[in-house]
Amino acid sequence: MTTTSALGGTYRLGDLEVTRMGYGAMQLAGPHVFGPPKDRDEAIAVLREVVETGINHIDTSDFYGPYVTNEIIREALHPYPDDLVIVTKVGARRDAEGGWPHARTPDELRQAVHDNLEHLGLERMDVVNLRMGGFDAPEPGSIAEQVETLAELQQQGLIRHIGLSTVDADQLAEAQTIAPVVCVQNLYNLARREDEELLRITAEQGIAYVPYFPLGGFTPLQSGALDAVAQRLGETPMAVALAWLLQRSPNILLIPGTSSRGHLRENIAAASLELPADALAELDAIS
Repeated sequence: MTTTSALGGTYRLGDLEVTRMGYGAMQLAGPHVFGPPKDRDEAIAVLREVVETGINHIDTSDFYGPYVTNEIIREALHPYPDDLVIVTKVGARRDAEGGWPHARTPDELRQAVHDNLEHLGLERMDVVNLRMGGFDAPEPGSIAEQVETLAELQQQGLIRHIGLSTVDADQLAEAQTIAPVVCVQNLYNLARREDEELLRITAEQGIAYVPYFPLGGFTPLQSGALDAVAQRLGETPMAVALAWLLQRSPNILLIPGTSSRGHLRENIAAASLELPADALAELDAIS
């Protein structure tokens, strides 16, 4: 079994301790995160290996599939290990064409939390992230109504902790006047660093920062620079990009996703990769 130190160490989400190397379950659904997977047995095997390696942080959502990913998680892992932390997202849904329309009214958010609980076979969600903003960037505006709805569900015992996704610093500050926030999940990687200030704010406040799309938004020139560093180190570009994130800030948690056990092992190996100073300098210059 992989040791916790080989998973990047741990970080606290409120009263929960999670491995910094987590697992994102989005790719367990079918193409474009819609419908069933091509190989359900492999999806189940991936999840079981995730837990066997010591990872105790799984990121999911009922709108992956929809419902498919959560149903596979339940089939593979229920009854869940005592230390397993399952984090979900609400604020969107899937339409018949596979689109991602917003679902942010109080009634939609309440229903989404209940649906996640049902499909995962849980009585309380460990963390529920409120997904705001667009596909890859926040949209300014108040999120008070939505956070208040999740806070009510928290008071009812259905949610343990509240997180946010695709938000800006003002929205984080507004949410914190309503309820404690334990994590922020935004787009951030070597090439897309618009969130540097929010990363600093969350680190100072003891809030986890969970970047998505670790290889999204690269230009060919930037990809070439990453490839050159990876080749020199004898590593894959994904491993180097993940290792850079872990070394960037101690509050960063990773949730790389895959539907393959082989790729899972490659991702986990990135947590043990210590990038030398010259490589870090080259990577820092990419953006």
